Amino acid sequence: MISTFEIAKLWDEVNERIILDVRTPAEFEKGHIPNALNLPLFSNEERAIVGTLYKHVGPEKALLQGLDFVGDKMVSFVEKATELAFKKKVTVHCWRGGKRSSSMAWLLDLAGFDVKVLHGGYKAYKRHIQSQNRIQNFNFIVLGGKTGSGKTHILKALKAIGEQVIDLENLANHKGSAFGWIGEDAQPSTEQFENDLFDQLLKLDADKRIWLENESRNIGSVNMPEVFWAKMKNSIVINIEIPFVERIQILVDEYSKSPKEELRTSFNKIKKRLGRQNLKEAEKALDENDFHKAAETALKYYDKSYQYLLENNKAPEIHMLSFDVFDPHENANTLIEFHNSISTNLSKINI
Repeated sequence: MISTFEIAKLWDEVNERIILDVRTPAEFEKGHIPNALNLPLFSNEERAIVGTLYKHVGPEKALLQGLDFVGDKMVSFVEKATELAFKKKVTVHCWRGGKRSSSMAWLLDLAGFDVKVLHGGYKAYKRHIQSQNRIQNFNFIVLGGKTGSGKTHILKALKAIGEQVIDLENLANHKGSAFGWIGEDAQPSTEQFENDLFDQLLKLDADKRIWLENESRNIGSVNMPEVFWAKMKNSIVINIEIPFVERIQILVDEYSKSPKEELRTSFNKIKKRLGRQNLKEAEKALDENDFHKAAETALKYYDKSYQYLLENNKAPEIHMLSFDVFDPHENANTLIEFHNSISTNLSKINI
């Protein structure tokens, strides 16, 4: 027997069922519910043909063409669904809970699956996560610092000792700078980044602090959702400082094993602001395997840019914290102690 459920119950279903998204591969790639698997009823080309017929000829002709496309694939649908959901418990959805999801649900029900259909489909999911007012109650702590300050390493250390962390660069598959694409997988679409971000948020405790790195609105090619960006910009910033020589070493450790041509490409991305002479020095350093010199040249540009952004930051509070050495675990514990102290002081003032 096929049943339906509302979007608010989706997260209860995730642990019990495999989510099967029956939209086309192109629709799925653009954006999908995290952890969903694609079992497309139509190929991209078939979907285009059916849509054209529906618009220019009529729904009856489109239906017949759709049936013709699907007829020979029904056995493969059942086999693939069995492979993806060996317990035969599935949630099925399409764009808005229409004919595609109901058709696949009918077939899988006939094949002995325990089937539920998400009412409203993917469209309902997007509407739900984009209207989450809950984000306003989150307590974000934004970790700032110049390029090469090891912020990502510190965030990982914070997470390892039980703190709540959102790693935006990990979600975006990009480290945020002109060099940020090196060594990363292809970036998700902005839509998928938003889906993955809100999926993480919904799993966190709004009553506890959440650490995240200070980022631009764009991380590589993806954009942060407006509601998230606004909340982030209105959150406390703790700006860390570590010795310049240690920052250089962090960059060397991170990029010295990267292909030189990729590093050269990244330097050329910032050549207008870096300046012709600095670019020549950077390229010469790469040719001579002097990665320390190349990193130092890059920091000349990034330090000026960061200082400008810091001076124009509109955050309600910006706290400065310096570390004598870079030790992610020790630095993470110091950050916790520091935030606890400023939180206590604020509470006394409010009293």
